[in-house]
Amino acid sequence: MNAPFIRRRGRGCGGDPVAADVADFEGLLALAALIEDPEDLARFVERLPTPVRRRMIETWAWQAHGGQCEPEGDWRVWLLMAGRGFGKTRAGAEWVSQRAREGPGARIALVGATREDVAKVMVEGRSGLLRVARTGESPLWVPSRGIVYFDSGAEAHVYSAEAGEALRGPEHDFAWCDELAKWERAAAAWDNLQLGLRVGERPRAVVTTTPRPLALLRGIRDDPATAATVGRMADNLHLPEAAVGEAYRRYAGTRLGRQELDGRLFDEVQGALWTRALIEASRCAPSGDYRRVVVGVDPPAGADGDACGIVVCALRGDGVAEVVADHSVRGLSPEGWARKAAAAAEAWGAHRVVAEKNNGGLMVESVLRGADVALPVKLVHAADGKSARAEPVAALFESGRAKLAGRFPELEDEMCALVLGGGYEGTGSPDRADAMVWAMTELMLGRARAEPRIRSF
Repeated sequence: MNAPFIRRRGRGCGGDPVAADVADFEGLLALAALIEDPEDLARFVERLPTPVRRRMIETWAWQAHGGQCEPEGDWRVWLLMAGRGFGKTRAGAEWVSQRAREGPGARIALVGATREDVAKVMVEGRSGLLRVARTGESPLWVPSRGIVYFDSGAEAHVYSAEAGEALRGPEHDFAWCDELAKWERAAAAWDNLQLGLRVGERPRAVVTTTPRPLALLRGIRDDPATAATVGRMADNLHLPEAAVGEAYRRYAGTRLGRQELDGRLFDEVQGALWTRALIEASRCAPSGDYRRVVVGVDPPAGADGDACGIVVCALRGDGVAEVVADHSVRGLSPEGWARKAAAAAEAWGAHRVVAEKNNGGLMVESVLRGADVALPVKLVHAADGKSARAEPVAALFESGRAKLAGRFPELEDEMCALVLGGGYEGTGSPDRADAMVWAMTELMLGRARAEPRIRSF
């Protein structure tokens, strides 16, 4: 029997309008709920008339376990933050499909880390929008346009968090955001989405994600307009017991297991060089009275690499250094990001640009010279890991000799994911944090350190 979600019963979400024309369908579901043995249940379903059997297989409310059910109340965001295998994608796809059935002409945003993620997981995936369509429904997926057309006239449009500016302008009735914890430039994409979520009587969004210690994710969770659902891999009754058991055998009790299997959002990365409390204690208003300004640049590893970190730090008259700006960019050519670094230096009246030589620092110097920017360019070589270089800079923040003059969400997330003794617990590469470390080192440590890990050329 082709009924992948019938082998076990969920706790259910209540009634479902799809079953309205089947006589006493609720009674049938209640009877099925009394059958304990999965094989007996499969035989029971197999003996049903074909139309009834089809509706039972397609009735999501009966199969869903409690954590996959839409919360009650007047919420704006449903945060479904759970471990792997919980069934987040299926819940998101079913929620969007129901919104499309109920809202002819609705415009729905589908946002993932990349366009490919949206297509392969949210639309075409084994629990995606195309797979959860019911008998008689024929959603049309046009990859070239990035649109799913529903029978009701509703449309779901694909967006990538990598290009969050595309969300600036379009208006939406609903949105589904998947794996927000792995988005690059998550704050900008989320803000643009929220500002455009303004159509209809009750615009809403569902966020399906595994947890990561990100400021944005904590902010969404703690927002009064958010209804949060948390859950574990083990809560999904439809998963094979052997697979669940093996995952917990390997990772139960570990930090990774508590995060990836049990869906626990840690407020701090264990052993982080910067804690959120330290970040907040280090925040200050920009003084504007600086005696020295340095721009730190951490070039991307390659043409398709991470962001180019461009962070401006300035030394106050009292000897305290401030992080004053984050001009980091993504997706530009070497000439493009080098010109952004030159523009930042000119805008802040920088006395020096410090750039890592390993990943194209010579290009920074070349473009700066070509732009006729008259300031020293210092190229440094990274002989140690990012975390090792950051440790003495973190000590400056702890002692009050370094501050954050404003709020820099993406930079702060990277700082709080650098771990004492080596390692990085964030997404991608900490390019912003590394650029900040280069600038702070030049301002506050410089030659006094006399350590071989940072060498001038």
